[in-house]
Amino acid sequence: MLRWAIIFLIVAIIAAILGFGGIAGAATGIAKIIFFLFLILFIISLITGRQKP
Repeated sequence: MLRWAIIFLIVAIIAAILGFGGIAGAATGIAKIIFFLFLILFIISLITGRQKP
């Protein structure tokens, strides 16, 4: 999931350099959503993984 966030961030940077503002903004938004979803799932997995039976 982190890989997809990085890919969308790279696409956004390339689109911004080439002057495609709408595509760059959309790709940045998608990258942010995926990154925050990754962080939430990562924190949940850390919390549930530390519990001892």
